[in-house]
Amino acid sequence: MQYSQKVLDHFMKPHNVGKIENPDAMATEGSPACGDQVSIYLKVKPETLVIEDIKFQSYGCASNIATASIITDMAKGKTLEQANKITWKEAAEALDGLPPVKMHCSVLAVDTLRKAIYDYEIKHNLVEKKKFNKELIIEELKKVIYPKVGEDIVTLKMVKYVGFENGVATIDIDIPSFDTHRDNIVEEVKEHLQRFKEIKDIKITI
Repeated sequence: MQYSQKVLDHFMKPHNVGKIENPDAMATEGSPACGDQVSIYLKVKPETLVIEDIKFQSYGCASNIATASIITDMAKGKTLEQANKITWKEAAEALDGLPPVKMHCSVLAVDTLRKAIYDYEIKHNLVEKKKFNKELIIEELKKVIYPKVGEDIVTLKMVKYVGFENGVATIDIDIPSFDTHRDNIVEEVKEHLQRFKEIKDIKITI
């Protein structure tokens, strides 16, 4: 697999590695069972809401480590609002690109950062807790990357229907039966949605 020199540099000598003791906020996303996991820890200056220190711990491939490294570089010194606007595409571009099949690593890094920021905001009553609904399911599906092109399945219009009623999430995905990524996409959708305690059952039609 072809990696840019920046990916290799951040993989071999990642920045901001470690754990902050008594962090102001933290988040962990992914799981070792699925192949990738990232934890991000924040120290925030309360007067300015600037991220003074940020560290990460990672389990996964070179892309996973490199994207966690670059995302912590990008967030350090920024306000929570500024850091929350960093996108997974910007993270990939900062690394001079990622192979399409590895774009999900930049999504994971950005998602973990945003969850850590949300953790701080909830703890300090800066935002209201999000009410679970269909829109949150759609946002979660935007984190499922189609490996052939490195774009999410919502943007690619593969998701034809999303419903949520009585704890049941219903997803209609348009992927041809001959597509070799079909089963992987279905499993990844399930993995993303199973983390929500509000979802009791997942029904996927393809």
